[in-house]
Amino acid sequence: MKLTESPRLNFYLQEMGVFTYEDVVLHLPRRYESFALTDISGIHLFQDKQRVVLYGKILERPRYRRFGKTSLVSFWFRTEDGRDHEIEAWNRDYLTKTIEVEQDYTLRASYDAKKHCLNLLTLRKGKIPEEESIIPIYTLPSDYPDHAWRMLVKKALTQLEGKMEDIVPPSLRAKYRLLPRLEALWKCHFPKKMEDVRLGLRVLKYEEALTFSLKNQWIRKANKIIANKKRSKIDVHLVGGFVRSLPYPLTGDQKKAVREGLTDMNDPTLMYRLLQGDVGTGKTLVAAILLYGNCLRKEQGALLAPTDALARQHYESLSKMFEGFPVRVALLVGSLSAKEKSELLGKLSCGEIDIVVGTHALFSKNVQYQNLGFVIIDEQHKFGVNQRRLLCEKGDAADLLLMSATPIPRTLATSMYGDLDVSTLSEFPSSKRSVLTKIVSPKAKGLLKEVASSVGNDRRVYIVAPQIEKNAEDKNASAEEVFAQYSALFPGLVTLLHGKMSQEEKDASIEAFKHGEKPILVATSVIEVGIDVPKANLILIYSPTHFGLASLHQLRGRVGRNGEEAKCLLVYERNDEEELDRLNVLVQSDDGFKIAEEDMKRRGPGEISGVKQSGIPEFHFVNLIEDFKMFECARADAQTIVEDQNNPEYRKIIASTKAETESVAFA
Repeated sequence: MKLTESPRLNFYLQEMGVFTYEDVVLHLPRRYESFALTDISGIHLFQDKQRVVLYGKILERPRYRRFGKTSLVSFWFRTEDGRDHEIEAWNRDYLTKTIEVEQDYTLRASYDAKKHCLNLLTLRKGKIPEEESIIPIYTLPSDYPDHAWRMLVKKALTQLEGKMEDIVPPSLRAKYRLLPRLEALWKCHFPKKMEDVRLGLRVLKYEEALTFSLKNQWIRKANKIIANKKRSKIDVHLVGGFVRSLPYPLTGDQKKAVREGLTDMNDPTLMYRLLQGDVGTGKTLVAAILLYGNCLRKEQGALLAPTDALARQHYESLSKMFEGFPVRVALLVGSLSAKEKSELLGKLSCGEIDIVVGTHALFSKNVQYQNLGFVIIDEQHKFGVNQRRLLCEKGDAADLLLMSATPIPRTLATSMYGDLDVSTLSEFPSSKRSVLTKIVSPKAKGLLKEVASSVGNDRRVYIVAPQIEKNAEDKNASAEEVFAQYSALFPGLVTLLHGKMSQEEKDASIEAFKHGEKPILVATSVIEVGIDVPKANLILIYSPTHFGLASLHQLRGRVGRNGEEAKCLLVYERNDEEELDRLNVLVQSDDGFKIAEEDMKRRGPGEISGVKQSGIPEFHFVNLIEDFKMFECARADAQTIVEDQNNPEYRKIIASTKAETESVAFA
């Protein structure tokens, strides 16, 4: 379907994933600029950086000054009430040629409380009519003209008249006084006031929250009716004996999570639980205890990890924990030789292996289990729903435990993961790690001193960059250029790690780093999980704004793991106020729950639910933090729909959400 007559614009639409008129209208503005005039009679009382909109005349030719690499254009602006205001525009050289003296303009600016002047944001010729004072701003390819997109949106909305059905059942639309869906979209794209935007978004947010909650209800319902009556009960006293053999006591949270897990496993219906906790709260230990319980009922367990490194780490940890117990642990990763893999698969299929740890190889077609009863998926956000399902289908109604190091408050988790039971670890087994976090310039004099000090004290240093190779289209640092830089500064002491290296190269790099032969490891975010080096006490993260807050917190969790003081330096050279504010969340907090919450507050649009869902769900419209009460209402309404499935007004939404979740439940 061609949406425009222009091949060039159609190409951009395809690149954006926009193929239908409905795709067009669901691509909402990322923000709105309001040109509603501001009453500035009390401007001296305004807060610093407060936004204002003025209408008036430019009184004189703008003045131009240069300060090194920075330029300043300034001029005087007279509003309709006869007041004069000084306007400053930084790095806008073109204004000296485009501004017309004595011409009427509408401008948006921010108030500089210290200098008592206005910093120009936007300048438009003439007076903007009140009904056009709210300007939507879209995320578009740089070569796609705004006016062309707005014309397409208007055409799409007109074409959809009488064709767009409402998703929300009539009784719920009446209950919450929701506009029809098409009218809501008109208000979002062509608002006359900001209240229109709020009313339009209410509809889209609620319908998204309702359909998401309803899908979760279907998955939960399908999973909970799966039963395996032949399964024997786990003797919790024998599990207690294993726990007492451990060299360290469990925290209160760990004890509770173990109890919840064992209760699930002794229930005839399928266990479908999320174990979430901050870095270092001991999720792996809880997993090991539950795996031991599974062995007691004579069933096999599988632990799936996203990387070879993390799989090897889990294998080593479990092997140590089960020393002296009749538990046979094996490692299945892609780097095994054909002979090793064949022998392992033979033992697995005939029941000579109790617990297998591995990567995606665990759900390959040629992998057969004699009696798979328990599946654990670590860093579950790294895997799609279909991958989880493939592994669970290797057993007859295998119990499932998902683990995540991106913790969120339990009340929020209940809404987000409505199809899961949730266990949360917030206590640390030993003293909390002490990691000082700072934002530093790449040119900071102390940066190299920090690296040299760590290396000189037989410590390890991580240096992280967001991409492997330099990309001409962006300014993010690359691992290869950072590796070259530090190799020149610390010859013979630096090694490199990234996803394009062979497994042999990765293993050699990690071993050289662990044993101190090369105490500086330059890497991409592959180190986010799976590398545990107690001697690491310093991490430098270049281009940190490329990463989400939760990922940065995970990377920071690589250092200070032995309880000693450590440092995390966010190497950032730009002066973007919004980005600095975001990075300061990490500087001010080491609480994974708060950081994950803040991450979700700032999270942009993304895909939702269905087969593509993985990890923390991202939404097009609803914000789980700001719209939490709406989400709670939607969750309750979804439960009502499930309980009253024969109600004819629910038929359409039931059919659509059930169809999307048929392949997701672990049946």
